[in-house]
Amino acid sequence: MNPTHDDSNGDPSSDPVALDQWYAIVAADELRPGRPMATRLLGRPIELEGNGSGQYRARAGARSLPVTESYGYVWTSLGEPAPLFEIPEFDESDRRILNAGTLQVATSAPRCVENFLDMGHFPYVHTDLLGAEPHTQVRDYQVDTDANGEIWATECVFYQPKAAANATDGQLTEYTYRVPHPYVAILYKSCAEDPARNDVIALFVQPVDGETSRAHNFLCMVDSVNSANGMRHFQQLIFGQDKSILENQLPKRLPLDPRAETPIRADKSSIAYRRHLTEIGIRYGVIRSDETSLAG
Repeated sequence: MNPTHDDSNGDPSSDPVALDQWYAIVAADELRPGRPMATRLLGRPIELEGNGSGQYRARAGARSLPVTESYGYVWTSLGEPAPLFEIPEFDESDRRILNAGTLQVATSAPRCVENFLDMGHFPYVHTDLLGAEPHTQVRDYQVDTDANGEIWATECVFYQPKAAANATDGQLTEYTYRVPHPYVAILYKSCAEDPARNDVIALFVQPVDGETSRAHNFLCMVDSVNSANGMRHFQQLIFGQDKSILENQLPKRLPLDPRAETPIRADKSSIAYRRHLTEIGIRYGVIRSDETSLAG
């Protein structure tokens, strides 16, 4: 029996769920007037341009696309998207809002999101930063789906030698993960400067094609100590460590069949994410249980 759909060629036509999403394409301050940006979204060439005054135009060939600016990025869609999810902390006046860099990764967008949700790799991939031996245990945590269909992982606690650029000592860091979009993950974590608040870190993933992504790193921080470059460098260091792991992971598309990759208790977020993608009907960047090939 042949797979019912193969997205590796970048054709999203059989995936209306993926088509009808907003996608961050570029940080607004990086789009220069008079210099259109060419890229790909869901395997299709698109062009984006701005006039420097907050007005933008996006096209796929001769077709105009919807476009909006949110959270410091310019977003577009190949379909008819619903309103974008909210990040209320973005509107807090004392927050440091940063585009911490965009990295192209030779893997699917769902693989990027799943890696972002995984605490188990901290001591081994982000050694002496987000984790360290012998503190390798992932404590039990809760995963729920809210009335809006968003996944929330709460009560996540992990020991981290250097949880953020402004951290000076190791600490037990509290995490909350949120998945408001099939290809977006948001992290709320203990704030070193103000324990009553959380720093917000998000990964807005642009599926270039079925097996290639551009990961936009967004920071919304309470940090009066570090320079913007210092915060960017720390986040790029972390994601740079993830990049090599992601690009060596096979298959590049994320298998949704629970039998394809053996989960452990610490993988509750991943299990919920894969189940969610199955339930909403995502086909782009994944290998569904009705497909037989696990080749990258």
